[in-house]
Amino acid sequence: MPHVEVAYARPDRQEIVPVTVPQGTTALEAVKLSGIVGIFPEIDPDGIDMGIFGKVIKDPSAHPLREGDRVELYRPLQIDPKQARLNRAKKKG
Repeated sequence: MPHVEVAYARPDRQEIVPVTVPQGTTALEAVKLSGIVGIFPEIDPDGIDMGIFGKVIKDPSAHPLREGDRVELYRPLQIDPKQARLNRAKKKG
């Protein structure tokens, strides 16, 4: 049975939850099995963006995990990166 991790971070707190899952478990299933929603109730496993080691998964419900994978849950961006660069440029100039 593969050992994987489920990770989530807020500015004030982060957690990496180790989980042993059956062979063929998907990223979405691992998130639900991990119990991380109990730690961070704001997480909606069916709607949150996910990735494996920084690479975004298009369909977490169909992405099977391998031994050692770390499923990362991504918070929505507070500001568009292009807008943030524009704001910084305006401050300098």
